[in-house]
Amino acid sequence: MAHTPVNHPARPIYRAIGGLTGLYLVVFGVLGVIATAGDEIFAQDDTQVLGQGTNFGFSLLSVLLGVIVLVGTALGRNIDVAINQWMAYGLMVLGIASLAFIRTDANIFNVSIFTVIVLLTASMVLLMAGMYGKVGSEEEAEAFQKARLVL
Repeated sequence: MAHTPVNHPARPIYRAIGGLTGLYLVVFGVLGVIATAGDEIFAQDDTQVLGQGTNFGFSLLSVLLGVIVLVGTALGRNIDVAINQWMAYGLMVLGIASLAFIRTDANIFNVSIFTVIVLLTASMVLLMAGMYGKVGSEEEAEAFQKARLVL
């Protein structure tokens, strides 16, 4: 049995927080696409959007990831929970990998240290939204409460 709460009282708030994170990714990506229009897809220059380093490729990736989170939030029915959790893990990997390559030629997404901080923060917010947004039947909620009391 998973150790994530079922039917948490604040699940609508967590779902909204996940949606706002997806909206931020879309807004950042769209502003990045506008700022980097005409540049190479993986340009490594000093382009910044909202204080974060970016290029056309990373901006497109941000729009794609944000749209996926927003679609999951709109669908609900625990689809948002799975999307938020997997997206959180993906953003963590992307943030840590970006940190490892930040001052090398392998920095294909032109990230700055602030970009890494935002990626890791967004991943933690999505993970939190995924952990507390699970919806289930009353039987599942009661089973979770019984298992929680045993532990």
